[in-house]
Amino acid sequence: MSKLRRAILTCAMTCTLGGALLSAAPAQAARCGGDFGSFISSFSAEAAQAGISQGVIAQALDGVTSDPAVLAFDRRQRGTFNKSFEQYVATRVGAGRINAGRAMLQRHASLLSRIEQRYGVPPEILVAIWGLETDFGKGDMGKLPVFRVLATLAHDCRRTDLFQGELMAALKIVQRGDLGMRDMIGAYAGEIGQTQFLPSSYIKYGVDFDGNGHVDLRHSVPDVLASTANLLHTNGWKAGADYHQGSANFDAMREWNRAEVYRKTIAYFADKLAGQ
Repeated sequence: MSKLRRAILTCAMTCTLGGALLSAAPAQAARCGGDFGSFISSFSAEAAQAGISQGVIAQALDGVTSDPAVLAFDRRQRGTFNKSFEQYVATRVGAGRINAGRAMLQRHASLLSRIEQRYGVPPEILVAIWGLETDFGKGDMGKLPVFRVLATLAHDCRRTDLFQGELMAALKIVQRGDLGMRDMIGAYAGEIGQTQFLPSSYIKYGVDFDGNGHVDLRHSVPDVLASTANLLHTNGWKAGADYHQGSANFDAMREWNRAEVYRKTIAYFADKLAGQ
């Protein structure tokens, strides 16, 4: 994930995304701050009341520690990102990534066609997002234990309700059997998988498109691309319509990322993939 994407995500969670994601928070949030172990104990009790098994709670939270590096990174990312669209896109959409994206369009043509038929999102948009987030699943999906990251941010009082909701959603991902503990690895805000879903979005928009009974956004390309399309579709994407700045579809991409520079980059990359 790029520095811009992380900065945008942090800003979005601090500002406008918070209200939408707070619905995932526990009804009675554990008290933030203070002793970290006491906080985890309180949260664990709430997770059990919410139906999470003791086995999953123990696997995820027994021995979990706070990570000062996560808090330091989080604080560094809160400022306004000052790159222009021209500066940013020049570093993110080069000839190599465009060629790789076109190869992905060909390799997954049948899958992308089926997804477009169901959700109305064109292949170029999905492949552009996939490429920008993790280089089509070959790049950095994050290397941090998701439960350590989310427990750290949930204990921090600035956005405790938001991240307690994300921590609960992460437990649900394991409880459902979508990912095992070894796969709960992500980025600095707990984002998971090839298109970097927050756990609450994983639960809300995740699709089992390969039909194996699990939503796997780390390993299953069908699940990754269909879930990304489902997120856009659910938030108002109109099939066959324009997706550039000023369009309804450009606005629909706000749920993916609220920064105009990032959405303009998605549209620009999609145009290049389409040969425009």
